Amino acid sequence: MPINQNVFSSLAAWRRRAVSRAVHRGARWVRETAAVTADRPGPYRFRRIGTGTRLAFPQGTVFGDPWIEIGDHCIIAQDVTLTAGMMPDLDLGPEPILTLGNGVVLGRGSHVIADVRLTIGDDCFFGPGVYLTTTNHSYDDPDVPVGKQWPRTAPVAIGAGSWIGTGAVILPGARLGRNVVVAAGAVVRGEVPDHAVVAGAPAKVVRSWDPQEGWQPPLRTPAPVPIPDGVTPEQLVALGEWRAEEPAQAGEAYEAS
Repeated sequence: MPINQNVFSSLAAWRRRAVSRAVHRGARWVRETAAVTADRPGPYRFRRIGTGTRLAFPQGTVFGDPWIEIGDHCIIAQDVTLTAGMMPDLDLGPEPILTLGNGVVLGRGSHVIADVRLTIGDDCFFGPGVYLTTTNHSYDDPDVPVGKQWPRTAPVAIGAGSWIGTGAVILPGARLGRNVVVAAGAVVRGEVPDHAVVAGAPAKVVRSWDPQEGWQPPLRTPAPVPIPDGVTPEQLVALGEWRAEEPAQAGEAYEAS
């Protein structure tokens, strides 16, 4: 009796799909189970971890956790490094070293390195791959490898409501005001005033808020319109479709004229 290759191909395809589904279910279970929350702190002994806060699995390097405070409703993405002290198992004294306020979001692969006091205010959002540190290498002695020279340290503070773009670097001694925007890839040191936009390496203020004149230089795009209360998802879809049709209708009217 001839072998029906289609039957074997269908069975093999079914097995692959079944295995794939099982693997994804297992991976989802691991991610959910190994996430760190206040109720499920895992191997960590954070000084505080707030209600509704979640550290996604896999976590990055975490040590000095007894000197780390994390506020309520924070989102710590995968592979985020949180460290207090230069190395694990140090006694850092009675006060916290690293403090995250409420509602802080740290993007995937970010690093927060606190050898001395580092504070992040409420509702700060960080894109992926942001690097914050209170410590930097020194190179005072030209005869000693830079990596072997004693580093310099200085406290860092990020004001509430700030947005730090992807790949930005915040260096020791940086003090950012409230609602500061740091452009992607910027390298920030020193003082940044409230309601400023900084960009570049080293970062400089490229836009700021004036109470009388508004944003200077003026913004190039109109402010987004908030979604009114009570709007349904179906209404939003219909609105998006209507707005997409507007340019085409305007072009047709122009050609007709």
